[in-house]
Amino acid sequence: MQPYIKATHQKAAVEAIKRLVKHPSSTTEPAPGAPFGQPIRDALDEMMQICSELGFKTYTDPDGNYGYAEVGEGDTIFGILGHVDVVPAGDAADWSHAPFSAVVENGVMYGRGVQDDKGPSVAALYAVKALMDAGVTFKERIRFIFGTDEETLWRGIAVYQQKEEPITHGIAPDSAFPVTYAEKGLQQSYFVGPGSSEFSLKMQNAFNAVPAKAQYNGPKLAEVKAALDGFGFDYETGKNGITVTGNAVHAMLASEGTNAVLRLAMALDQVFPDGPLGLIGRCFKEDATGANLMGDVADEASGHLTINISNIEVSPEETRMQVDMRIPVTVDHDDLIEKMTHKIAEYGYRYEDFDYLAPLYVPKDSELVEKLMTVYREVTGDATEPQVSGGATYARTMNQCVAFGAMLPGVADYMHQVDEQWELEKMFTAMDIYAAAIKAIAGE
Repeated sequence: MQPYIKATHQKAAVEAIKRLVKHPSSTTEPAPGAPFGQPIRDALDEMMQICSELGFKTYTDPDGNYGYAEVGEGDTIFGILGHVDVVPAGDAADWSHAPFSAVVENGVMYGRGVQDDKGPSVAALYAVKALMDAGVTFKERIRFIFGTDEETLWRGIAVYQQKEEPITHGIAPDSAFPVTYAEKGLQQSYFVGPGSSEFSLKMQNAFNAVPAKAQYNGPKLAEVKAALDGFGFDYETGKNGITVTGNAVHAMLASEGTNAVLRLAMALDQVFPDGPLGLIGRCFKEDATGANLMGDVADEASGHLTINISNIEVSPEETRMQVDMRIPVTVDHDDLIEKMTHKIAEYGYRYEDFDYLAPLYVPKDSELVEKLMTVYREVTGDATEPQVSGGATYARTMNQCVAFGAMLPGVADYMHQVDEQWELEKMFTAMDIYAAAIKAIAGE
């Protein structure tokens, strides 16, 4: 198989990722032409500038919802779907390198977005650039589509779908190799219950990450420490009270993390037994499968449900819990929500919907999946089977689209975590895979 990626492409891709990572593109207050905040609009403009420099035709939605870059001719479109927004970096002091400095050290690039999803988007972009430089002719249009609020409500990509022509087929480089042919349903919601005049909590955590820290500096601090000690939970003390510590992972892997918010809630429920956190302390606890609320929820195709309560706010008026669920592809969504609603009502809570994304399923024997798998195996020699994911990528928004890379098997998952990083040699292999796959599908 012809190697299309040259050292010049590798070097240029690294520099492009640095340009993008330096934009702290998490959702902020809207501004004119920047519906999800100026930092995201700046990152989108940077991406479109990079694409223009590479010779792509570019278009940016005037309202700032999306952008796309295109090369090739034809009536059909091979879409490559990425996003320029990132989850917040959290406390920069926890990082070994500043989260938006894009440092490369010992062959590893560090920074928020290098795995999710600025790095993979650029890897695919420069793979197409390498094909262009090699004189490959495309039999269909290659269109990179860049969304702007993938980490929240996917409103930008929804506007794209309303305004632009659909793709024929495509990939989302926003997951892991090999092919993800099915993605679980994603339900984000709130549990809303009674408030408390005894203590308060106010946190700011993303839906889709297991929180590694939870701070408390309220009444009965000594008793809360004793409760944490009784559970054997880790915490730190300081001038701002106590900080319960855990292990952050992506919400789709909730059972592999340690949820600091749940641990704090369990301790608070023990100290304030008449308070509003009995749902956690006496029912949910540290559950990440939903079994304590809904019984065993799983299917043969995609495994167990995962559930993550990432945020709890307690005021005198109400308690609000932020919930992220990854639902197996064959499970009935409405029945599941009804069962959960009845269970939380026993603790004085009501269910409040926030956002739902239906599952993705493209058969393993489809032409798209088979071609991608063939190329992946030829480049890597890895016989890993196509997979199912609890993650949610833009692939589920488009026709005949699957998640494809960019993390190779064995690469540690740093998405949504402190010290997000990507080994450059692994990135260069991903570029080789993308170039070969795009040539096989859309090249002549």
